[in-house]
Amino acid sequence: MTALTDPPVTHPAPERPAARGRRRSQAGRTMRGGKLAYAVLIVAVLVSAFPFYWTIVAASRSNADMAQVPPALLPGPNLMQNFEAVMEEADIGTALLNSLIVSGSITLGTVLCCTLAGFAFAKLRFRGRGALLAVTVGTMMIPPQLGVIPLFMLIAELQWVNQLQAVILPGLVSAFGVFFMRQFLVQSLPDELIEAARVDGASSARIFWSIVVPIARPGMAALGLLTFMAAWNDFFWPIVALTSSEPTVQVALRQLGGGYVNDQSVIMAGTLLSTLPVLLVFGLLGRQIVGGITQGAVKG
Repeated sequence: MTALTDPPVTHPAPERPAARGRRRSQAGRTMRGGKLAYAVLIVAVLVSAFPFYWTIVAASRSNADMAQVPPALLPGPNLMQNFEAVMEEADIGTALLNSLIVSGSITLGTVLCCTLAGFAFAKLRFRGRGALLAVTVGTMMIPPQLGVIPLFMLIAELQWVNQLQAVILPGLVSAFGVFFMRQFLVQSLPDELIEAARVDGASSARIFWSIVVPIARPGMAALGLLTFMAAWNDFFWPIVALTSSEPTVQVALRQLGGGYVNDQSVIMAGTLLSTLPVLLVFGLLGRQIVGGITQGAVKG
Protein backbone atom coordinates (compact mmCIF):
# COMPACT_ATOMS: atom_id res chain seq x y z
CA MET A 1 0.00 0.00 0.00
CA THR A 2 1.11 3.46 -0.77
CA ALA A 3 0.69 6.20 1.84
CA LEU A 4 -1.38 9.22 0.85
CA THR A 5 0.50 12.46 1.28
CA ASP A 6 -0.78 16.03 1.02
CA PRO A 7 0.42 18.01 -1.96
CA PRO A 8 3.11 20.49 -1.15
CA VAL A 9 1.88 23.96 -0.26
CA THR A 10 3.40 26.73 -2.34
CA HIS A 11 3.61 30.22 -0.92
CA PRO A 12 3.62 33.24 -3.19
CA ALA A 13 6.91 34.97 -3.50
CA PRO A 14 7.14 38.13 -1.40
CA GLU A 15 6.65 41.31 -3.33
CA ARG A 16 9.80 43.25 -3.86
CA PRO A 17 10.05 46.75 -2.36
CA ALA A 18 10.73 48.22 -5.81
CA ALA A 19 7.53 46.69 -7.21
CA ARG A 20 5.55 47.99 -4.22
CA GLY A 21 6.91 51.49 -4.69
CA ARG A 22 6.21 51.39 -8.41
CA ARG A 23 2.61 50.30 -7.76
CA ARG A 24 2.09 53.09 -5.23
CA SER A 25 3.49 55.69 -7.59
CA GLN A 26 1.15 54.50 -10.32
CA ALA A 27 -1.83 54.64 -7.93
CA GLY A 28 -1.06 58.22 -6.91
CA ARG A 29 -0.20 59.39 -10.40
CA THR A 30 -2.45 62.08 -11.87
CA MET A 31 -4.05 61.24 -15.20
CA ARG A 32 -3.28 63.86 -17.85
CA GLY A 33 -5.36 64.46 -20.94
CA GLY A 34 -3.98 64.90 -24.40
CA LYS A 35 -4.02 67.98 -26.57
CA LEU A 36 -7.32 66.97 -28.17
CA ALA A 37 -9.03 66.72 -24.78
CA TYR A 38 -7.81 70.20 -23.77
CA ALA A 39 -8.90 71.62 -27.13
CA VAL A 40 -12.41 70.18 -26.71
CA LEU A 41 -12.62 71.54 -23.17
CA ILE A 42 -11.50 75.01 -24.26
CA VAL A 43 -14.08 75.08 -27.05
CA ALA A 44 -16.81 73.94 -24.62
CA VAL A 45 -15.86 76.67 -22.12
CA LEU A 46 -15.89 79.36 -24.81
CA VAL A 47 -19.27 78.26 -26.15
CA SER A 48 -20.74 78.12 -22.63
CA ALA A 49 -19.33 81.50 -21.57
CA PHE A 50 -20.22 83.41 -24.74
CA PRO A 51 -23.88 84.13 -23.78
CA PHE A 52 -22.76 85.70 -20.50
CA TYR A 53 -20.06 87.70 -22.30
CA TRP A 54 -22.62 88.87 -24.87
CA THR A 55 -24.89 90.01 -22.00
CA ILE A 56 -22.03 92.16 -20.68
CA VAL A 57 -21.39 93.60 -24.15
CA ALA A 58 -25.07 94.38 -24.74
CA ALA A 59 -25.49 95.88 -21.26
CA SER A 60 -22.58 98.26 -21.85
CA ARG A 61 -23.76 99.49 -25.27
CA SER A 62 -26.59 101.69 -26.49
CA ASN A 63 -29.64 100.44 -28.31
CA ALA A 64 -28.30 101.95 -31.56
CA ASP A 65 -25.05 100.01 -31.17
CA MET A 66 -27.02 96.79 -30.79
CA ALA A 67 -28.79 97.45 -34.12
CA GLN A 68 -25.54 97.73 -36.08
CA VAL A 69 -24.51 95.09 -38.60
CA PRO A 70 -22.14 93.50 -37.74
CA PRO A 71 -22.81 94.02 -34.02
CA ALA A 72 -20.14 95.21 -31.61
CA LEU A 73 -18.17 92.44 -29.92
CA LEU A 74 -16.36 94.52 -27.28
CA PRO A 75 -17.86 96.11 -24.13
CA GLY A 76 -18.82 99.78 -24.43
CA PRO A 77 -18.89 102.77 -22.05
CA ASN A 78 -22.61 102.81 -21.22
CA LEU A 79 -22.76 100.16 -18.49
CA MET A 80 -23.34 102.52 -15.55
CA GLN A 81 -25.77 104.61 -17.60
CA ASN A 82 -27.82 101.52 -18.38
CA PHE A 83 -27.73 100.47 -14.72
CA GLU A 84 -29.14 103.88 -13.78
CA ALA A 85 -31.90 103.43 -16.36
CA VAL A 86 -32.73 100.07 -14.82
CA MET A 87 -33.03 101.66 -11.38
CA GLU A 88 -35.33 104.36 -12.75
CA GLU A 89 -37.65 102.10 -14.75
CA ALA A 90 -38.04 99.35 -12.14
CA ASP A 91 -37.52 98.99 -8.41
CA ILE A 92 -34.75 96.51 -9.05
CA GLY A 93 -33.26 96.90 -5.54
CA THR A 94 -36.48 95.78 -3.85
CA ALA A 95 -36.90 93.05 -6.46
CA LEU A 96 -33.40 91.67 -5.80
CA LEU A 97 -34.00 91.70 -2.04
CA ASN A 98 -37.35 89.96 -2.43
CA SER A 99 -35.85 87.34 -4.73
CA LEU A 100 -33.02 86.69 -2.26
CA ILE A 101 -35.53 86.24 0.58
CA VAL A 102 -37.83 84.02 -1.47
CA SER A 103 -35.10 81.91 -3.09
CA GLY A 104 -33.07 81.56 0.11
CA SER A 105 -36.10 80.54 2.17
CA ILE A 106 -37.29 78.04 -0.43
CA THR A 107 -33.78 76.59 -0.76
CA LEU A 108 -33.26 76.14 2.98
CA GLY A 109 -36.72 74.67 3.49
CA THR A 110 -36.46 72.33 0.51
CA VAL A 111 -33.00 71.04 1.43
CA LEU A 112 -33.95 70.40 5.06
CA CYS A 113 -37.39 68.89 4.48
CA CYS A 114 -36.34 66.81 1.47
CA THR A 115 -33.29 65.46 3.29
CA LEU A 116 -35.46 64.44 6.25
CA ALA A 117 -38.01 62.79 3.96
CA GLY A 118 -35.30 61.18 1.83
CA PHE A 119 -33.68 59.70 4.96
CA ALA A 120 -37.03 58.32 6.10
CA PHE A 121 -37.78 56.72 2.73
CA ALA A 122 -34.24 55.38 2.33
CA LYS A 123 -33.36 53.94 5.74
CA LEU A 124 -36.39 53.86 8.05
CA ARG A 125 -38.91 51.03 8.01
CA PHE A 126 -42.58 51.95 8.44
CA ARG A 127 -45.92 50.74 7.12
CA GLY A 128 -46.93 52.11 3.73
CA ARG A 129 -43.47 53.40 2.84
CA GLY A 130 -43.55 52.14 -0.76
CA ALA A 131 -47.07 53.40 -1.44
CA LEU A 132 -46.31 56.83 0.03
CA LEU A 133 -43.14 57.12 -2.03
CA ALA A 134 -45.05 56.14 -5.17
CA VAL A 135 -47.67 58.83 -4.49
CA THR A 136 -44.94 61.40 -3.86
CA VAL A 137 -43.15 60.60 -7.10
CA GLY A 138 -46.48 60.47 -8.95
CA THR A 139 -47.17 64.11 -8.11
CA MET A 140 -44.25 65.04 -10.38
CA MET A 141 -46.42 64.12 -13.38
CA ILE A 142 -49.09 66.71 -12.48
CA PRO A 143 -48.52 70.07 -14.23
CA PRO A 144 -48.15 72.85 -11.63
CA GLN A 145 -50.46 75.11 -13.67
CA LEU A 146 -53.41 72.91 -12.67
CA GLY A 147 -53.08 74.00 -9.06
CA VAL A 148 -52.83 77.74 -9.65
CA ILE A 149 -56.55 78.55 -9.20
CA PRO A 150 -57.10 76.61 -5.93
CA LEU A 151 -53.74 77.82 -4.62
CA PHE A 152 -54.64 81.44 -5.36
CA MET A 153 -58.03 80.96 -3.70
CA LEU A 154 -56.23 79.63 -0.63
CA ILE A 155 -53.80 82.53 -0.33
CA ALA A 156 -56.65 84.99 -0.92
CA GLU A 157 -58.57 83.36 1.94
CA LEU A 158 -55.48 83.71 4.13
CA GLN A 159 -55.04 87.34 2.96
CA TRP A 160 -51.52 86.64 1.68
CA VAL A 161 -51.88 88.24 -1.74
CA ASN A 162 -48.90 90.53 -2.49
CA GLN A 163 -46.95 89.02 0.43
CA LEU A 164 -43.77 86.99 0.11
CA GLN A 165 -45.05 84.03 2.12
CA ALA A 166 -47.53 83.37 -0.70
CA VAL A 167 -44.53 82.54 -2.90
CA ILE A 168 -42.35 80.90 -0.25
CA LEU A 169 -44.65 78.37 1.42
CA PRO A 170 -45.86 76.50 -1.72
CA GLY A 171 -42.26 75.77 -2.70
CA LEU A 172 -40.80 74.58 0.61
CA VAL A 173 -40.99 70.89 -0.37
CA SER A 174 -40.69 69.29 -3.80
CA ALA A 175 -41.31 65.72 -4.88
CA PHE A 176 -38.16 65.83 -7.00
CA GLY A 177 -36.09 66.84 -3.96
CA VAL A 178 -37.50 63.99 -1.86
CA PHE A 179 -36.78 61.43 -4.57
CA PHE A 180 -33.33 62.92 -5.27
CA MET A 181 -32.22 62.76 -1.62
CA ARG A 182 -33.75 59.31 -1.18
CA GLN A 183 -31.71 57.92 -4.08
CA PHE A 184 -28.55 59.69 -2.88
CA LEU A 185 -28.83 58.30 0.67
CA VAL A 186 -29.62 54.79 -0.54
CA GLN A 187 -26.29 54.70 -2.37
CA SER A 188 -24.05 56.69 -0.02
CA LEU A 189 -25.29 55.87 3.50
CA PRO A 190 -24.37 52.35 4.70
CA ASP A 191 -26.86 50.56 6.92
CA GLU A 192 -24.00 49.52 9.22
CA LEU A 193 -23.48 53.11 10.37
CA ILE A 194 -27.12 53.44 11.40
CA GLU A 195 -27.08 50.06 13.16
CA ALA A 196 -23.91 50.99 15.04
CA ALA A 197 -25.47 54.27 16.13
CA ARG A 198 -28.59 52.43 17.28
CA VAL A 199 -26.44 50.08 19.36
CA ASP A 200 -24.77 53.09 20.98
CA GLY A 201 -28.20 54.43 21.94
CA ALA A 202 -28.50 57.27 19.43
CA SER A 203 -31.97 58.50 18.57
CA SER A 204 -33.23 59.09 15.02
CA ALA A 205 -32.70 62.85 15.40
CA ARG A 206 -29.11 62.33 16.61
CA ILE A 207 -28.44 59.93 13.73
CA PHE A 208 -29.78 62.45 11.25
CA TRP A 209 -27.72 65.41 12.45
CA SER A 210 -24.50 63.54 13.30
CA ILE A 211 -24.37 60.91 10.52
CA VAL A 212 -26.81 61.64 7.72
CA VAL A 213 -26.15 65.36 7.24
CA PRO A 214 -22.33 65.08 6.90
CA ILE A 215 -22.66 62.21 4.42
CA ALA A 216 -25.48 63.90 2.46
CA ARG A 217 -23.65 67.22 2.12
CA PRO A 218 -22.80 66.83 -1.61
CA GLY A 219 -26.38 65.85 -2.44
CA MET A 220 -27.76 68.68 -0.31
CA ALA A 221 -25.48 71.16 -2.09
CA ALA A 222 -26.58 69.93 -5.51
CA LEU A 223 -30.25 70.05 -4.53
CA GLY A 224 -29.78 73.50 -3.01
CA LEU A 225 -28.18 74.80 -6.19
CA LEU A 226 -30.96 73.43 -8.41
CA THR A 227 -33.66 74.71 -6.05
CA PHE A 228 -32.18 78.20 -5.77
CA MET A 229 -31.89 78.55 -9.54
CA ALA A 230 -35.47 77.34 -10.07
CA ALA A 231 -36.87 79.67 -7.40
CA TRP A 232 -34.81 82.62 -8.68
CA ASN A 233 -35.95 82.12 -12.27
CA ASP A 234 -39.60 81.44 -11.42
CA PHE A 235 -41.91 83.90 -13.18
CA PHE A 236 -45.38 82.38 -13.45
CA TRP A 237 -46.45 82.05 -9.82
CA PRO A 238 -44.80 85.29 -8.52
CA ILE A 239 -46.56 87.37 -11.19
CA VAL A 240 -49.88 85.81 -10.10
CA ALA A 241 -49.38 86.14 -6.33
CA LEU A 242 -47.47 89.45 -6.20
CA THR A 243 -48.06 92.92 -7.59
CA SER A 244 -45.67 95.50 -9.03
CA SER A 245 -45.17 97.05 -5.58
CA GLU A 246 -43.53 93.88 -4.16
CA PRO A 247 -42.04 92.10 -7.19
CA THR A 248 -39.37 89.49 -7.52
CA VAL A 249 -36.55 90.14 -9.94
CA GLN A 250 -38.14 88.23 -12.83
CA VAL A 251 -41.38 90.20 -12.44
CA ALA A 252 -39.43 93.47 -12.29
CA LEU A 253 -37.50 92.68 -15.49
CA ARG A 254 -40.70 92.67 -17.55
CA GLN A 255 -41.06 96.39 -16.78
CA LEU A 256 -37.77 97.26 -18.49
CA GLY A 257 -37.26 98.56 -21.99
CA GLY A 258 -40.86 99.66 -22.47
CA GLY A 259 -41.98 101.99 -25.23
CA TYR A 260 -42.54 101.85 -28.95
CA VAL A 261 -39.08 100.30 -29.43
CA ASN A 262 -37.72 98.04 -26.72
CA ASP A 263 -34.41 99.22 -25.33
CA GLN A 264 -32.44 95.97 -25.50
CA SER A 265 -29.40 97.43 -23.75
CA VAL A 266 -31.44 98.35 -20.66
CA ILE A 267 -33.06 94.90 -20.64
CA MET A 268 -29.63 93.27 -20.84
CA ALA A 269 -28.34 95.49 -18.02
CA GLY A 270 -31.21 94.34 -15.80
CA THR A 271 -30.57 90.74 -16.82
CA LEU A 272 -26.91 91.13 -15.89
CA LEU A 273 -27.84 92.44 -12.44
CA SER A 274 -30.22 89.53 -11.90
CA THR A 275 -27.57 86.99 -12.96
CA LEU A 276 -24.84 88.02 -10.52
CA PRO A 277 -26.44 86.50 -7.36
CA VAL A 278 -26.96 83.20 -9.18
CA LEU A 279 -23.28 83.10 -10.13
CA LEU A 280 -22.30 83.83 -6.52
CA VAL A 281 -24.47 80.99 -5.18
CA PHE A 282 -23.16 78.67 -7.89
CA GLY A 283 -19.58 79.45 -6.84
CA LEU A 284 -20.31 78.78 -3.15
CA LEU A 285 -22.33 75.58 -3.57
CA GLY A 286 -20.11 74.33 -6.40
CA ARG A 287 -17.22 74.23 -3.94
CA GLN A 288 -19.34 72.23 -1.51
CA ILE A 289 -20.24 69.70 -4.21
CA VAL A 290 -16.65 69.21 -5.33
CA GLY A 291 -15.36 69.18 -1.74
CA GLY A 292 -17.87 66.54 -0.69
CA ILE A 293 -16.99 64.34 -3.66
CA THR A 294 -13.22 64.60 -3.17
CA GLN A 295 -13.55 64.04 0.59
CA GLY A 296 -14.62 60.46 -0.05
CA ALA A 297 -11.90 59.73 -2.59
CA VAL A 298 -9.54 56.82 -1.85
CA LYS A 299 -5.92 57.87 -1.62
CA GLY A 300 -3.25 55.70 -3.16
